[in-house]
Amino acid sequence: MDSILTSNEILDLARRTLHTEAEALDRMAELLDGNFVAVVNRILESRGKVIVTGMGKSGLVGRKIAATLASTGTPSFFLHPGEAFHGDLGMISADDVILALSYSGETDEVLKIVPFIHNNGNVLISMTGNPESTLAKNSALHLDIGVREEACILHLAPTTSTTAQLAMGDALAVALMKARNFTSMDFARLHPGGSLGRRLLMTVGNVMRSHDLPVVGPDCGATEMIHTVSRGGLGLIVIMEGDRIEGIVTDGDIRRAMESRQSEFFSIKAIDIATRSPKTISVDAKLIEAEKKMTRYKVNSLLAVDGKGRLQGVIQIYDIKL
Repeated sequence: MDSILTSNEILDLARRTLHTEAEALDRMAELLDGNFVAVVNRILESRGKVIVTGMGKSGLVGRKIAATLASTGTPSFFLHPGEAFHGDLGMISADDVILALSYSGETDEVLKIVPFIHNNGNVLISMTGNPESTLAKNSALHLDIGVREEACILHLAPTTSTTAQLAMGDALAVALMKARNFTSMDFARLHPGGSLGRRLLMTVGNVMRSHDLPVVGPDCGATEMIHTVSRGGLGLIVIMEGDRIEGIVTDGDIRRAMESRQSEFFSIKAIDIATRSPKTISVDAKLIEAEKKMTRYKVNSLLAVDGKGRLQGVIQIYDIKL
């Protein structure tokens, strides 16, 4: 029967695991040297992709590294060494850089494809915990991710070592991003389906409400204001004089007027309680610009205008956050 741990024992084990892995990463950071710089420069010089390979846990980490590189401006994909040995080596072009992960540096499936990599003229970069291993010695460049101990209570299961691999992969990706001047716009271009991509790539005109806008004239009375703001569904009405924007009235403005001007409320006109210089934004502006403007002025809505300042629609924070 399994023993039952106390809450304190469980927390102690968790903290010990995290401390062990954190200490390993601190040590690895201190030991970084010119090899890391050489790896970054060699990848930057390559005209091909970074092909990441590895078996078992190293393979799982390798998939993540390849995905991170690909999404941050360094073309990359993961190649399973077993599948590569049985035909998928054709995916490798002569300009590609190979990043091979094996903590021991003696993984048979990875070593089997090393001769092909050499014959094909590829640069082989290895990431191992043993600089004297077969894989490390047969690599053009080597990244040492050796750790003193695994966080596993038996010191057997890959824990600290896989964390080291993952962190080294992230370090590579971040260094390459900076070297390539990879920007938030580049990130958005590669992540068009994400929230950031949407805000950086789409314009106000793409999402604004442009039909059945709640527009009234300056002399609009209280009763019509109430009906219009309710019917419009935007929580505001826009006051127009021809093509000219005269102001806006929000449902909050109407409620405050009802409380402060009770006796004369039904005799007031829209222009009397309007905000005369409402915040506007170009229909061509990116959503991220609209979001920043709303945050800066602490408003939930902006009037979208064309180059001549004519009303084209209304955009609200809810349109951006979708």
